[in-house]
Amino acid sequence: MTLGLFLVDDQRLVRAGLRMMIESQDDLTVVGEAGDGAEAVTRLRGVAADVVLMDVRMPVMDGLTATRRLTRLGHPAQVLILTTFDLDEYVFAALRAGAAGFMLKDARQEELLAAVRGVAAGGSVVAPSATRRLIAHFADRLPGGPATDDGRLALITPREGEALGAIASGATNAEIAARLHMAEGTVKTHVGNLLAKLGCRDRVALVLFAFETGLATPDRR
Repeated sequence: MTLGLFLVDDQRLVRAGLRMMIESQDDLTVVGEAGDGAEAVTRLRGVAADVVLMDVRMPVMDGLTATRRLTRLGHPAQVLILTTFDLDEYVFAALRAGAAGFMLKDARQEELLAAVRGVAAGGSVVAPSATRRLIAHFADRLPGGPATDDGRLALITPREGEALGAIASGATNAEIAARLHMAEGTVKTHVGNLLAKLGCRDRVALVLFAFETGLATPDRR
């Protein structure tokens, strides 16, 4: 099955680079592009796209507003925000607008392609650096006391608990594997188990669960 991607960025060179990367993959193709959010909303009404790669700062209509419009219109495409700006408010605004993910333009090619395939499959992806920044920025607003009496805590194994703590620190799967001395495939299994056992939609929800239950404590330095 080939996934159709729609590119939204006000820089032609950026769109050209993304197109080259995407069309080098056998299972991906570009089905359209736009130079601003308003144009994207209009064109996507007649395009069957699976994933929209959406920039944030654009003329006429920004990417967050465009994402909200597409969500309200019920467009089936998953929106993956792709920006150079690693700002906390953008992450929250993007997720609230209905985006399935948030990635930075300096991500490695394999990370971006994995994110595209992940959101197309119904998952959610947030750049690890953005997770770290969110934790640091909102540390004073997050609970850090004793664990709450959440019955779901009894469902996770000690090893899964260690993985959850590492996820809450913003670590990638590769970093968690190195930290806990396990294979990256094992980390992915732990993450999948945690999502299922805790009823969490994505890694962001896992992070919030870890702080809300006291399994992780914000670093307020």
